[in-house]
Amino acid sequence: MRILTRYILREVTSHALIGAAIFTFVLFTRDLGHILELVVRASAPLPSVADIFFYTVPLALTYTIPMSVLVGILIGLSRLAADSEITAMRASGMGVWSFGRVLAIFVAAAWGVALLNGLYLAPWSLASLGRLEDQLKGSQASYEVQPRVFYEGFPKLVLYVQDVHSAQGGAVWEDVFLADISDAANPRITLAREGILVPEGQDRLHLHLTSGSTHETDPAQADHYQISTFLETDIPIDLASSDTKEEQTPVKAISTRELYDRARSVDPVSKRLYLIEFYNRFALPTACLVLAMVGIPLGLSSKKSGKSGGFVLTIVLVFVYYFVSLIGVSLAKQGRVPPALGAWLANIVFFAAALFLLWQAERRPLSLSAIRLAWKREPPPANVPAQERRRRRRDGSTAFERASTRRRMFSASFPTLLDDYVLRDFFIYLGMIVAAFLVLLLVFTLFELLGDILRNQTPPIVVVEYLLNASPYLLYSVAPLIMLLTVLITFGLMNRANEITAIKATGTSVYRIVTPVLVASAMVATGLFFADQFYLPHTNKRQEALHNQIKGKPAQTYLRPDRRWIFGQHNDIYYYQFFDTDRDQFANLTIFQLDPASFAITQRIHAERAHWADSMSRWIYEQGWERSLHGAAIASYRTFDVSTFPQLSEAPSYFKKEVKQYSEMNYEELRRYIRDLQQSGFDVVRLRVQLNEKLSYPLITLIMAALAVPFSLSAARKGAITGVAVAVVIAVVYTVLSRLFEAMGNISELPPALAAWSPDLIFSLVGAYLILKIPT
Repeated sequence: MRILTRYILREVTSHALIGAAIFTFVLFTRDLGHILELVVRASAPLPSVADIFFYTVPLALTYTIPMSVLVGILIGLSRLAADSEITAMRASGMGVWSFGRVLAIFVAAAWGVALLNGLYLAPWSLASLGRLEDQLKGSQASYEVQPRVFYEGFPKLVLYVQDVHSAQGGAVWEDVFLADISDAANPRITLAREGILVPEGQDRLHLHLTSGSTHETDPAQADHYQISTFLETDIPIDLASSDTKEEQTPVKAISTRELYDRARSVDPVSKRLYLIEFYNRFALPTACLVLAMVGIPLGLSSKKSGKSGGFVLTIVLVFVYYFVSLIGVSLAKQGRVPPALGAWLANIVFFAAALFLLWQAERRPLSLSAIRLAWKREPPPANVPAQERRRRRRDGSTAFERASTRRRMFSASFPTLLDDYVLRDFFIYLGMIVAAFLVLLLVFTLFELLGDILRNQTPPIVVVEYLLNASPYLLYSVAPLIMLLTVLITFGLMNRANEITAIKATGTSVYRIVTPVLVASAMVATGLFFADQFYLPHTNKRQEALHNQIKGKPAQTYLRPDRRWIFGQHNDIYYYQFFDTDRDQFANLTIFQLDPASFAITQRIHAERAHWADSMSRWIYEQGWERSLHGAAIASYRTFDVSTFPQLSEAPSYFKKEVKQYSEMNYEELRRYIRDLQQSGFDVVRLRVQLNEKLSYPLITLIMAALAVPFSLSAARKGAITGVAVAVVIAVVYTVLSRLFEAMGNISELPPALAAWSPDLIFSLVGAYLILKIPT
């Protein structure tokens, strides 16, 4: 019994660990880019970067540990059942409850880890991550400011710098334009040749400026204008105090004991939210127990479906469990059911189902293989008795004839029958992995948005539409990992069953065997490219609008009249308080003309109103004044009722530029967008990196398929677990490298094209080398 116990536990635990690694990695990739950017620009010490890495993992483990328990039990037991090992064990006297006692060791250990993570580790890590972000926000501020971009992240300040250089402990700004908009109608302007931002404590920054001047106006007396010059000056910048954030601490970041204490001393609405979170911290870890109880009888019954059947069952059960859990939590937050019942609803439902399945499995083993898909059943011949049909199928043809005349996926001369066989497995595993990843990402997204959905009373149809529009991009973002796993599993299982050896014995080379999969991968890569060109921009734009609606934000507008600071075409900075895009009219408009050599104001124009005259093709300024400056001296000053300035030639369309995300544009649209923004003086380095990635990213899917081939033929001899582990390692290396190169491109450490194409080049060379070394 000890041998069987160790054997069963080893089989189940290995699958569970691989499942936990894959699921956690998929969720962790969302934060990996930000972490690697901190490393590249050295804006945070490496220990802090490591802390960020470890603080983000426990929240993902809250969801992935129960899923990994189900993966381990279903896939592990399904594999044993498919190889008739379960039958042999049961023939020796092991019943369902005997398997339950063996697996109770694994389940209890997983439940203990999940409980420790949910009650203590996850809340502590979220609280620690918040504190660490507060500590780092001062050192990160200087890096957040991009050259030739108006930065409005400081309270009552607008900052513009011409260039940024990295330095030890911070960034050095060149040609600084700082506007204090405490009085929005009359901003206080400071210009300097150089600036350095130094953190002073957690909520205060210190801006040190050299060689500059300050310009102030008197709103009551337009003829009063004050210019102050300085060699060095220091400007304190106060950030939002962390003390004011105590009341805004996320519920998930509150310790379990404090959560229960708060629930006893707050209003009924807040009490309900605190209690739901409190009970949820016990309910989610307990999912390990109820999912295991459901998984044991189902896993023991998967005699013919094997691991693929266990995988499909995992997807279905995970989706159902978290769907019921979301329903329970939403009902509890609406006050329709008690908090405890809402948090534990999914566990109660699955516990009842588990009792029935265990009772049924003990009386009569379940037979899931009896459930067959309709498309797999051959249509019965017409007007022929059933017995005659069975006799014809059994005796009327040889096995070879039946195999050669069966209905194929394709009818062309290429692919051949062998290619058809390989592609069937390939597309089956591709569909299962896509479904698994989609369920995982959608469940995690739903849990993140659940609070906003209930707080803003978002209609269910809006949530469903958001998930439908978000799904394509979620799958697009994990397409390389999906393709890598699919190819590894397809050829890994074929190699383990000696099918590759049998095919090679007929004189067919390995290269010919993998050709249909590589062709299919190339088609998938092409499909990803065209989807990014014609489909994803629309769904991304729609899901962004729906996301804002769920979050309770105002509807996103892509024409930004509220962008009140814009750099002109001729070293001019425009500042306005209102812009009517329909009538092409400004209100309270100020223009600063700058000397490109000294970065000093040479002319300042202010007008109460301005409108565009089509007949003159220029702006008409009303009720304002004009000053010409020479260093710290005022060369001239005049007021006007109506005036024009031919040098200010920007047309109304210049101020109506669309503000879009790169994911909401195809390649050509993004290229034009970059060109327009560059003419306006905006920094476009990040957009150039994304422009090149629109071509390089779909190609990596094909490269991953080619790279997976040699690993699947070598690692799979040691078992499917080894093959999947190899896939995880390759995916981690690729993700780290791609995000690292992207971060280096974003801060101009690498040219945009090299940053985007380097991962493709590296992995294609490695894949080509390994493929050429395969014994054919």
